[in-house]
Amino acid sequence: MPDFARLRAKRLFLLDLDGTLYLDERLFDGAADFLRAIRSRGGTYRFLTNNSSRGAESYVEKLRRLGVEAETSDFLTSVDALIAHLHARGMAEKLLYVCGTQSMKRQLTQAGLRLTDDRDAAVDALVMGFDTELTFQKLEDACILLNRGADYLATNPDWVCPTWYGSVPDCGSVCEMLFRATGRRPHVLGKPQADMPLLALEQTGFLPEQAVLLGDRLYTDIQSGVNAGIDTALMLSGEATLQDAEQSPVKPTWIFRDIRAFLTALQQEAQAKG
Repeated sequence: MPDFARLRAKRLFLLDLDGTLYLDERLFDGAADFLRAIRSRGGTYRFLTNNSSRGAESYVEKLRRLGVEAETSDFLTSVDALIAHLHARGMAEKLLYVCGTQSMKRQLTQAGLRLTDDRDAAVDALVMGFDTELTFQKLEDACILLNRGADYLATNPDWVCPTWYGSVPDCGSVCEMLFRATGRRPHVLGKPQADMPLLALEQTGFLPEQAVLLGDRLYTDIQSGVNAGIDTALMLSGEATLQDAEQSPVKPTWIFRDIRAFLTALQQEAQAKG
């Protein structure tokens, strides 16, 4: 049974998407009701995703297609974390070679960053994302740039991205492949780093004790919340299993079967309060 006093303080709900609210084109039971319940209790939410292959607009379209109204301001992606990192560290003028989708490149260009596809240019940093348009040429270019000493950034360390038919290699798997080839590992910006949840706190003005992060992965979602100093809720509807949670050194504040079970806890908390 959740600690109702602790749960009652929550006003900012930071939500993973894949494996937490939906899987591919299937919205999980209770997801829409859960979002409405957050708003009805005077709270707000942000969708946090490590998926850098597409921008917030495509997520808005997807959620609306699944029957959930959303705005671009509801989202924070690993690309947002990357952009904030580059600006905060005076790297906004650096020349970037991006192993990412055209959508990711557009987001970076719109943020005023300089990009090139020419490995022979004076590239300052290699940026790796979840690249659904990956080619061997990009991998070769990445190896050349890393061997030349270019700075190395990655949007996320996820090994796989879930789909309706199983999983596909995500950014972390490609980075591991590059490590085997070059001995270089990237500085990671997305979950499990604290960048996105801290950015959400900054944008909304809520305190850490008023926030909770929901996700299905211990090593990215839950670790990110822990790193940001906020409570976490592991959803067993995606990658992690109860056995994983029991064996992991990363411990969530709460564990729920799925988003419907978390909604039930919120409803029970409201009844207990009444």
